[in-house]
Amino acid sequence: MRNWKKVICYFSAGTKENWRNDAGEFPSDGLGVPNKYRPGETWVDIRNSQVRRIMRDRIENTNSRHCDGVDPDNVNGWAQNQSGLYLTPDDQLDYNRYLATVAHENGLAIGLKNDVSQISDLVGDFDFAINESCMKYHECDLYKPFFDARKPVFHIQYVSSITEGRQKQEEICASSNRPQDMNTLIKVGMKNWRLAC
Repeated sequence: MRNWKKVICYFSAGTKENWRNDAGEFPSDGLGVPNKYRPGETWVDIRNSQVRRIMRDRIENTNSRHCDGVDPDNVNGWAQNQSGLYLTPDDQLDYNRYLATVAHENGLAIGLKNDVSQISDLVGDFDFAINESCMKYHECDLYKPFFDARKPVFHIQYVSSITEGRQKQEEICASSNRPQDMNTLIKVGMKNWRLAC
């Protein structure tokens, strides 16, 4: 039996991260406010053509890294005006579809990360979905359009310790609240340790 593995490459599509090689390429008029949840990151104006070019370059560069797909993060800057840029829902839909188009032009699968309010509009453009802590925020059921389309949904639950991770595994993996078609990873922050169900 073959063990099929797919490599999914992560990048932030909605923020400038000040430690990335291309951080200096973002135009000053393409920046919003700092991301209050992630030090060193600033929201970007997803309507800006230079910002879009940077993201196109990032997606195209994943081919040289032998990626099978991409996981663009922070694609919900419009919600609660997180970005400080007064983005509209239509701005976000247009940008997320732009990312999906570029990924598909490059032969890559693409995942929708967390933009739960627009799942029904975007399920046709994306190949899989990734959610962080959907059980905590009572969002798991919102992924029904992906389940109905027979597209994978990956759930990541972050914990602060391995002990908490083992407790969460019992709680989450046995929970009737977790849709049976959802794949869950339990991780201590961004470290390599993980449990699955």
